[in-house]
Amino acid sequence: MSRPLARSRVRLALALGAAEVHLRLRLPRLMWALTRRPAVRETPFAELVRIESDPAYRALFCAELDAALHDRFAARTAMVEEIEAATERLKALIRHGDHERAA
Repeated sequence: MSRPLARSRVRLALALGAAEVHLRLRLPRLMWALTRRPAVRETPFAELVRIESDPAYRALFCAELDAALHDRFAARTAMVEEIEAATERLKALIRHGDHERAA
């Protein structure tokens, strides 16, 4: 009973292989599109190597990094100023107090 099943599995595998070969010959672009390919990966330090080896790219990278650091510093400074202003408003409310609300 298992021998006919084994034979049918072999025949099915052979038929699928033949169909694949036939499709690859007749429709190469379609088969290329349907074939899995590993993702192209850059080496882990490719950008670092480019920064170190290409002076123009290094200058561009450093300029972008400086701009990003400047923007971050400006955002932090603005946040600190907002916090200090809110602190001063709270201190003023506490000093002068709204005695009518407390009563």
